[in-house]
Amino acid sequence: MVEANDVERRITEELAHAWMVRTFVKHSPEAEDFPELMQVVRTIFDCSRAIEAREGNPEAMVAMLKKKLSKLRRAAEQFREDAPKASTHTNFVQAVISLDACIASLGRLAEVEIANLADSMGSADATPS
Repeated sequence: MVEANDVERRITEELAHAWMVRTFVKHSPEAEDFPELMQVVRTIFDCSRAIEAREGNPEAMVAMLKKKLSKLRRAAEQFREDAPKASTHTNFVQAVISLDACIASLGRLAEVEIANLADSMGSADATPS
């Protein structure tokens, strides 16, 4: 099983990748001409802040990740559609790939950690016979 501080570290690392995509999109000139791109910027901000606010409580952090994951996935899906319309530049292509990889990692991490947390709670409740 993964240690609680390792769970927090791994979630924070993945959110940092999403944050860099957010920063790239937010400051790109294309965002001015294609305001639909700002949806992914707002979603990453909202989700990152909500999850990071639970730092120090891995169970709450994982629970918030699970809650926000579908919103992140929808934003990434929309970004995947909108980015090529805004620009075919390599930076946008790579931003789509990076965000998809980040969200896939967060999804796997949430699944594993939810199972681990459930197991640890079950074993904590078990009484020796």
